[in-house]
Amino acid sequence: MGQPERPEQREAVQSELPPGQRLQRGWPVTHYGPVPRFKPERWEFRVFGATADGDKHCWNHEEFTALPFATVVADLHCVTKFSMLGAEWGGVLARTVAELAPPAPDATHVMVWAEYGFSSNLRLEDFLSDRTVFATHKGGELLTAEHGFPVRLVVPHLYAWKGPKWVRGIEYMTADRRGFWEERGYHNIGDPWREQRYSYQEEPGDGPEL
Repeated sequence: MGQPERPEQREAVQSELPPGQRLQRGWPVTHYGPVPRFKPERWEFRVFGATADGDKHCWNHEEFTALPFATVVADLHCVTKFSMLGAEWGGVLARTVAELAPPAPDATHVMVWAEYGFSSNLRLEDFLSDRTVFATHKGGELLTAEHGFPVRLVVPHLYAWKGPKWVRGIEYMTADRRGFWEERGYHNIGDPWREQRYSYQEEPGDGPEL
């Protein structure tokens, strides 16, 4: 049998958590709407909008999974207040996608598009973080459908809603625009260390100009 955690161990774990979060041992399934059915023959990943060459770039599922594979060990912080620490995510780095299909010089933001028209906006610098990854695996295993198979975005330094499940592409933007949850009252940036959960907490410059 395992030994109970000593008080100093509990304090060490708590020190790694953003304010208001609790340690989660498992991985709860949380999402809005039904789980989409994966159809590999129809699936494609698109990059469009303010691209450097003005063109749309597409990969089918076979082509996308053949892109350079990387592993990122990172935490996941859900706005519902649970956190998973030290998860191993495998997939295609966002930077790799941006290198293959670069944004225009005046691009400032990215809209991440997923199944059923779901979307989440990110600042370009958050998208280009060397730890932002289009994950296809967790812990060396393929993601399950409930957890986002075939692709989910993981942005470790932001709340997990900023990394949608079932991603189908990205749109480079020259101005910010709120995504699905941001339009419904969630914070436009979503930094867990600053506890940016809701739009009423936004300060000037945090969101799109009206």
